[in-house]
Amino acid sequence: MRYRIFTIAVAVAVAAGIAMDAAAQDMPYPRVADMLYRVMSADREVYTRMVVQRLTVDEEILTASEHFEDEAALPLPAQMFRFGAETVMDNTEDFSYALLSLNPINRNNGPATELEQEALEFVADNPDENFYGEEELGGERYFAAVYPDRAIVEACVNCHNSHRDSPRTDLKVGDVMGGVVIRIPID
Repeated sequence: MRYRIFTIAVAVAVAAGIAMDAAAQDMPYPRVADMLYRVMSADREVYTRMVVQRLTVDEEILTASEHFEDEAALPLPAQMFRFGAETVMDNTEDFSYALLSLNPINRNNGPATELEQEALEFVADNPDENFYGEEELGGERYFAAVYPDRAIVEACVNCHNSHRDSPRTDLKVGDVMGGVVIRIPID
């Protein structure tokens, strides 16, 4: 499993290098963020559909759990996403990303800034649109892009709707559960 986590993190890091090269060539920040998001989104969807949904719901071979190491289970898609984000943060200052929600199971994944709150409300109300803005954090300016994060398969809604800490238990496949936040420092 650690090899798979590493492979996904490397794929995101390679894509990040390509996107950052594009940014260095004066490509607009929204385009760079969109490119990064497409790679992240594809990796997240493939893992969710081909691993978690197939093995936990369709074939009922394994389970997925936030305590995957202790339970010999699969990591949840949100955990895989966070592992990639943490690896990127350890290896570059060119950008960062996170998965946040207005209704997070883990309170640490709720909005922490005005922009995050506004953006998450925007993508919840406008699920076919992205949010772009700028903010200052720790004395530095950042371009921020937020993309709707949807429940793409039954495994997503089953997990969220049945989790004891979930503030929302009425999710359906296709619903916006939160947003992917990408930040790029403005030079």
